[in-house]
Amino acid sequence: MRGGQSVPTAAAILGVNDQTLRNWLNAEKQGLKKGTAGRPVSAEQMEISRLRAELARVKMERDILKKATAYFAKESQ
Repeated sequence: MRGGQSVPTAAAILGVNDQTLRNWLNAEKQGLKKGTAGRPVSAEQMEISRLRAELARVKMERDILKKATAYFAKESQ
């Protein structure tokens, strides 16, 4: 990669799948930054998509922790 990191390392830092990052890199090399509708996708739109996925994951983790906290609070009484 351009930054000197391997694709798996960069993907882990970005919080995306290795293959997704490879697809993005290949699309960039070919100048094909396009979405599912065939329209061009900007870097900002890709970042928004990544952040939305991360937010969904964090919300799921939060909900799991809430349930675990309630379970253990009930168990200790």
